[in-house]
Amino acid sequence: MARKYAIRTQEEFYFVTFTVVHWLDVFTQEEYRNIFLDSVRFCQKEKGLLVGAYCIMTNHVHMAIGTTGQNKLEDIIRDLKSYTSRHIRKYMENNPHESRKEWMLKIMKEAGENKTNNKDFQFWQQHNHPIELNTVEVMQQRIDYIHNNPVKAGFVDNPADWLYSSARDYEDRKGLIDIYYLY
Repeated sequence: MARKYAIRTQEEFYFVTFTVVHWLDVFTQEEYRNIFLDSVRFCQKEKGLLVGAYCIMTNHVHMAIGTTGQNKLEDIIRDLKSYTSRHIRKYMENNPHESRKEWMLKIMKEAGENKTNNKDFQFWQQHNHPIELNTVEVMQQRIDYIHNNPVKAGFVDNPADWLYSSARDYEDRKGLIDIYYLY
């Protein structure tokens, strides 16, 4: 049976969404955003990840991503999510200033116990819903969606004012990670 959401070719870019279990607002804290960004940078340098666009929101991340062919995109996504999950968990467990620690760790532990392919902990929801960006129209629509997320949420008036987004790069303002421009 064919899956509706699947990475079918390594030659295209895909729109993906990584969502924290139960939509927990983990990325309100800079430390957690930095762990995610460090993992993206590592995957860019060592695994061939190409980032065409991204936006980190409080409880999810949207990206338009592809690969140089060095590794399969689904493997890069797996490694990116696995690394961030382990390191955010470790940081959270060892951070005495995280006031929501017990509550969030309990929810993530329960989420992991309810899934057969997790051992005892789940940070990310398991699906990414990859959508192939195989036309310029689809690509522009998805990138606009990514960049306008913080505006729609009421965080900023201009997409390029959101620090944790590639909208800055598309307006000639250097962002936080290297961008592979899609148009």
